Amino acid sequence: MEPLLSQLTNEVARMFPDSDLLQARSRIASILAGYDIRPARITFANPDLSEKVKSYLSAKKLEGLSPSTLEGYRLELSVFGKYIQKPVSEIATNEIRNFLGQFSQLKTSSLSRKLSVLKSFFGWLTEEEIIPRDPTRKIKAPKAAKGLPKALSIDELEMMREACITARERAMVEVFYSTGGRLAEIHDLNREDIDWQERSVKVVGKGSIEREVLFSFKAAYHLKKYLDSRKDEEHALFVTERRPYRRLSRRGFQREIKLIALRAGISKRVHPHVMRHTLGTLLLNNGADLVAVQAILGHSNPATTQIYARLSDKRKREQYKKYLVQ
Repeated sequence: MEPLLSQLTNEVARMFPDSDLLQARSRIASILAGYDIRPARITFANPDLSEKVKSYLSAKKLEGLSPSTLEGYRLELSVFGKYIQKPVSEIATNEIRNFLGQFSQLKTSSLSRKLSVLKSFFGWLTEEEIIPRDPTRKIKAPKAAKGLPKALSIDELEMMREACITARERAMVEVFYSTGGRLAEIHDLNREDIDWQERSVKVVGKGSIEREVLFSFKAAYHLKKYLDSRKDEEHALFVTERRPYRRLSRRGFQREIKLIALRAGISKRVHPHVMRHTLGTLLLNNGADLVAVQAILGHSNPATTQIYARLSDKRKREQYKKYLVQ
């Protein structure tokens, strides 16, 4: 029951930041004491699919997919398994289309993810010769709107800095911006991971791939200032501000960045990934090589980095005027 108790206490802390956690924990424990609680097991209604999914996830785990990604795949496939009540070898393309058609209210990105998981699963079954053909092969992903990453301007970045009140807030803004790190990467960092001499840190990104990210002198200054102000013994780079001190949750990072942006008077929606977009955009706008930006941000696909280049309209005009032969 202890993990459940901790989870419920953390949820109370997120919903009611000013509540007494020890009192809440005691109250929750007294309520749960009267119940026989066991972890829920999400089962597949389709036994044949369940067996194939288990083998598929084992194979993907060996390929280095993260536990959170594997769990996401499992949940998506469990929903599919409850809808399709037949062996995988008999599943037709039209049935998969009908399944996806149930989710027309979802965003294009969410629908694309569902299709992507199914394509990966059935593609693997075909490669392993478990089924003779891939029923998802002819299904095309829905066209996504070509939205540009909502990066901050230089002025907005400065407004974020000025709106910071605590040392933790300022350190958070500088670290997210100067490293261009993903939320999960920054969340997992510990104090001892920082190489102060090189102003760098090793992070583990998508696909469990480790890479080095750099941070600025300004980020180093404010991060050290924040760490020196702490009185706790936690290893985590960023921790909660109230006892019991613990690693700041991913939701906590999102909430802090959002609050700073609101305080700064920035109308657009700002979250940790916007800081990553901001670094990529400003690097390209200031003349950085596309390949270098790809390495800095840890993009495995150059096309992902190319998205940032579309934002550089000002630089595009400058380059046109500079290199045009008339």
